[in-house]
Amino acid sequence: KNVVLTGFGDITLLDLDTIDLSNLNRQFLFRKKDVKKSKALVAARTAQAFNPSCKITPIHGNIKEEQFDVGWFKSFDIVLNALDNLGKLPLFWLSGRSSSAYRVQPILRDSTECFDCMPKPTPKTFPVCTIRSTPSTPIHCIVWAKSYLLPQLFGEREDDESELDQAAAQGENATEIANLRKEARAFRQVRDSVLSAPPEQAAALVFNKVFNEDIKRLLSMADMWKARTPPTPLDRDLILTDKFVAPAVPAPSSSEPSGRANAKVTANGTGSSTIPNGGVASSSSQAKLKDQRQLSLKDNVQLFDESLFRLAARLGSGKETSISFDKDDPDTLDFVTATANLRATAYAIENKTRWEVKEMAGNIIPAIATTNAIISGLIVLQALHILRAQATNKPFPVASPAQGSGIRIAGLQAGKPSVPLATYYVSPPNPSCGICRDQYVPFQCDPAQVKLGELIGAVLRAERGVSEDEDMEDADGEEDESERREVSVYEGQRLLSDPDMDDNLGRTLESLGCTRGKFLTIVDEDEVFENLVLALSPLPEGANSAFILPSPFPSPKQHARPKPPAPATTEDAGDTEIVVAEPSKKRAASEDDLRPAKRARTEEHPEETEDGHIIISDDDDDVMEVL
Repeated sequence: KNVVLTGFGDITLLDLDTIDLSNLNRQFLFRKKDVKKSKALVAARTAQAFNPSCKITPIHGNIKEEQFDVGWFKSFDIVLNALDNLGKLPLFWLSGRSSSAYRVQPILRDSTECFDCMPKPTPKTFPVCTIRSTPSTPIHCIVWAKSYLLPQLFGEREDDESELDQAAAQGENATEIANLRKEARAFRQVRDSVLSAPPEQAAALVFNKVFNEDIKRLLSMADMWKARTPPTPLDRDLILTDKFVAPAVPAPSSSEPSGRANAKVTANGTGSSTIPNGGVASSSSQAKLKDQRQLSLKDNVQLFDESLFRLAARLGSGKETSISFDKDDPDTLDFVTATANLRATAYAIENKTRWEVKEMAGNIIPAIATTNAIISGLIVLQALHILRAQATNKPFPVASPAQGSGIRIAGLQAGKPSVPLATYYVSPPNPSCGICRDQYVPFQCDPAQVKLGELIGAVLRAERGVSEDEDMEDADGEEDESERREVSVYEGQRLLSDPDMDDNLGRTLESLGCTRGKFLTIVDEDEVFENLVLALSPLPEGANSAFILPSPFPSPKQHARPKPPAPATTEDAGDTEIVVAEPSKKRAASEDDLRPAKRARTEEHPEETEDGHIIISDDDDDVMEVL
């Protein structure tokens, strides 16, 4: 709405999502009748009324799809976004909220830090044994359903032995780790049954395995429950006939926030429960909206069956090879809600509504229309600053301690209602950033024709200013490799080739899954030059070759090197001469800096002793060992 009313004349609006009930209190464009409709289409239709002369092009699509490549982004004067899920998307303008901070941050290439330059908060993690065996809070049950049970049944077929190995190395209960290994092997058989057995039989099989047999196995380890309340195995048949006696949930502690009282479950598991707004809900209540209604134990079993049927049908159709959690996917949300609540019941933990599960599993930060309106206003103001500078063709000033005037980060500050808005200096780019410090080059090609080896050769020739019809022979008529650098090629984190791996050089880019919208990163093995990133895009109509490189081709940038230390000095240490040596030409990479292939080669040829000792010898071959 702000963009339209400000006078922007040509706007393209892209959003994958549909309108959810929870969106209605955050903005002014959607109404209850619009729930389940496309956000982009409804927002364009509503905003058009504010300025009929404005051209708005709505697109209901995923920004990560291949057609939205670098060339598509370059067709706009400015791009505004408030993404909450970046994936592998390079980001050059950030707005919205981070944790509880509402702010608008400009991201300008070579002038400010990009999103990847910024330090990220460490995500909350839980011990494996807590999630898998001894949950004590609703979030433990939700994480188990989202990150363990759902991937085990419908995710990629992966061996979780590495996770258990890591847990064992961290000192977690060895006996429990051994039992979890047995459980993982048994789960593989259950997964096969989900796709092959009749739906009702598959649901009963999974339920009994997860909520009955596994809990009985845990109860057999008496030492685990000496200081804990033991769980209760769930009986599916008794629950569906309203004869199951659910364990009583302890009263909330005094430190628990008000409005979060625990459910009080009666013998049949369908009684009343206290819910956050202080009301009382039951399985028969129709007054509550679906997402806000407290589900009974029987409701959760039925929701478990229905969601399991839908997810199994999706995998069985062959259209999807795996399914992962998405807060906007009703099937996965229903499955996580039902299984988290069933597990919570077994451990006498408070159940959560579907909305509460969505909020916790999807890491949703609550928002209201007033704060969103302030932030959207700041976004438009920042955009006007950028466009004004572009119109005058002047360098855009960025505020810093040394440069007082210029664009800044703007946003809301907590705890100061009298001065709600604040500005902050913008940090410069991080010299070690793996995104904005890379050099991006457009590469127009036909992926079905261009081979990986051909691409590498063309890029290295173009760097040296050698055309395709020129040879690279020396005076003796042999191929001159003296100036050709050794490189590795990655697509994301996937290694395609390096000096020791040439299996893919004869394969086409299409066969390697490298098509429009993908980025190929060329890494210098000697770490002299910065990474070169090729942004793949389609050939223009009428092109006569399989690929087109920009002309002139940009020269590779050298890594920024720290200033060299003072010249080497000699210190007197008795009969032993200790030399303070200058650094070698090749920087010593840390373990985290090494890419997979380079790390493997480093491990095969270590240059240091295992104990980390330093050996110093004098002219008489006397050896001194320094710890």
